[in-house]
Amino acid sequence: MATGDASSATQSVWNAMRDDSTLEPNASAVEIGGWMIPLDPNASAADYFLLTEDEPCCGGCVPRDPLRCIEVTSHDSLELDGGPVRLRGRLIRLIDDPAGWRYRLEAARRVSEPMHASGSGAGMSRRAFLASGAALSLAACAPGRFAGYTDSHEPDPAEPRDSEAAQWQAAAGALTIDMHSHAGHLIVSRNPKLGAHRRLTPVSAPMRAGGMNVICLAIVTDTVVTRVSADRKRFEAWRTPQPGELYQLGQTEFARAHELIERERLVVVTDAAMLASADPRTPHVIIASEGGDFLEGQLERVDEAYSQHQLRHLQLTHFRVNELGDIQTVPPVHGGLTDFGADVVRRCNALGIVVDVAHGTYDLVKRAASVTTKPLVLSHTADGRRDRRVAEFGDVPQSRWDGARLQTDGRRGRRRACRTRYGYVRLHLTAGFPRL
Repeated sequence: MATGDASSATQSVWNAMRDDSTLEPNASAVEIGGWMIPLDPNASAADYFLLTEDEPCCGGCVPRDPLRCIEVTSHDSLELDGGPVRLRGRLIRLIDDPAGWRYRLEAARRVSEPMHASGSGAGMSRRAFLASGAALSLAACAPGRFAGYTDSHEPDPAEPRDSEAAQWQAAAGALTIDMHSHAGHLIVSRNPKLGAHRRLTPVSAPMRAGGMNVICLAIVTDTVVTRVSADRKRFEAWRTPQPGELYQLGQTEFARAHELIERERLVVVTDAAMLASADPRTPHVIIASEGGDFLEGQLERVDEAYSQHQLRHLQLTHFRVNELGDIQTVPPVHGGLTDFGADVVRRCNALGIVVDVAHGTYDLVKRAASVTTKPLVLSHTADGRRDRRVAEFGDVPQSRWDGARLQTDGRRGRRRACRTRYGYVRLHLTAGFPRL
């Protein structure tokens, strides 16, 4: 089959599944392409996994819509290479599946060799999700063979729900806030065939359905120079960016973020007053960047991002050691936060941009805490030392826009929140802003 024909056939199958009425209940022989997500992150092959329509950019973007993600079973274990695959099998439309799935591909087999994306060398695998720490809370919410993983596509409000989490609601007067989200697929794909043409996906409807009031919508500006490592345990920088390359990537992703915001009719929060007066019935976003790579060592770009792109939440580092400091997953180069990183922290304090120290080394966090005049955010971590260092600045890990304080709700609240129907991002901190 020609590449173009195969791509067209794949899209046709996914389109038919999304329509959810055009496929017969009985098994149909199909060929379909997508991205494999194994149940066991340490396996090199699997005979049971999920197949997603779109390339996930991180663990938070694993789709839970059962019309964009299907169960797959195979007689033989299939190699997990991290790239897109094409499979042939019997597609079955499920009726009242207890796990919430609508479709299953049975007796699946690969019909072509692994399709490695050029340039970056590999796509995203489930192993990489867990290695990056991005899917830990999702994993906690998906026991067994992805049981309870899906969201109901069109829930009946009169139908009782088994899960306590489905009944969870924020306390009266509080806002639910996701401190770290890549919702809407705004991040440029590592697959050069998609790149900045990656399709944006809905955000407003899932936010309303899940009771999510505000998300920190984060761009990422190191994707073109990072990839999954050969041992598939972490992300790594695999080449040096060209001058201006990551800045331009930032411009592209900020533009995608605002395109998504306009299309989804989201309200951008830019200060404490807007946050305090936010209508909980209207989805809001805080523009964020995971990594200050787009700055490329130029402090004036902080002001540019603040004024031109409404940036209000800046994570200093991500998957590569940059001009701001060291990261947790490779040996330190700078000894923590650099002098430029310290200047960025001070400038963010002056402008009103929240500084996020996620992914940074302990030494980076220590110096950032000593430099900053405003509370820091540690939006996601697996290292309690960093939690404590950030907390030493105040009574809890917190964020502040001229007096608005974000307080963590602890492990229990975080887990309950991530099990709501708002499923494609994780809640590192279940947060509420007290009325001011």
